[in-house]
Amino acid sequence: MSNIPKNLRYTPSHEWVKQDDDVLTIGITDHAQCMLGDLVYVELPEVDSQFQHGQECAVVESVKAAADIYCPIGGEVIEVNEAALGNPQLINEDPYGKGWLFRLRPFETPATILLNAEEYSKQVASEAH
Repeated sequence: MSNIPKNLRYTPSHEWVKQDDDVLTIGITDHAQCMLGDLVYVELPEVDSQFQHGQECAVVESVKAAADIYCPIGGEVIEVNEAALGNPQLINEDPYGKGWLFRLRPFETPATILLNAEEYSKQVASEAH
């Protein structure tokens, strides 16, 4: 079973969101990185770019597949993880820590459209069957 921290929120497309005041940190879940395998390339959004909820905003590639990352909340990108750009393996090694992807300042309230850990856990379990 994948590691699903209770303090984060999740999207059905396997992004996680951590809220610190008015800034959201976004990454892909442990489940997503396990499914993709060893990551070899990451394309992150430009700082100051703006995205709507559900819009494609980044790409991660493994030796097996490429996966689009969708913006979990409409907002403006204020920082990207330069370390992950140079070393995509950080996402495999520490998806909820050093492997975060980008930070954004949201245009909307995140809690209403994101899944909690229990809801995300049920989704992952149902996908496995």
